[in-house]
Amino acid sequence: MLLSLIEEKQRHGYELIKELETQFGGSYAPSPGSVYPTLTLLEELGHVRSTTTEGSKRLYEITDEGRRYLRENEAMLNSVRKRMAMAARAASGEMPPEDLHHAMHTLRAALMFHRGGWSEEETERVRRIIESAAEEISQGRDNE
Repeated sequence: MLLSLIEEKQRHGYELIKELETQFGGSYAPSPGSVYPTLTLLEELGHVRSTTTEGSKRLYEITDEGRRYLRENEAMLNSVRKRMAMAARAASGEMPPEDLHHAMHTLRAALMFHRGGWSEEETERVRRIIESAAEEISQGRDNE
């Protein structure tokens, strides 16, 4: 997620923390102790480079390798964004009814006890089903 935010525009670590807090609707802000080591790792992997500005502040920008990584992991990034949006809505206070809680556990069990192996095609089929259901649920009631 940090890498995708840096792709949008060059940012300082503090700006990244604030942007994530905004995307979570103010209900969560990552700690500097998790963001700055991740930025260091991204730099070591060659996904970002930084320059020093305003004293010791570092400005991060994405590299071609970082862009390539984002393209290769686009499905994962989209999934993370959807979960963040759901978390922001959940933090607003409304929790699902108990019946839905049980249904979530049933889905988890179905995934854990899936028979027949997880071929690439089967993985993609199940991923599409789950992502589609999540999208329909997050959109709310149909306009019947």
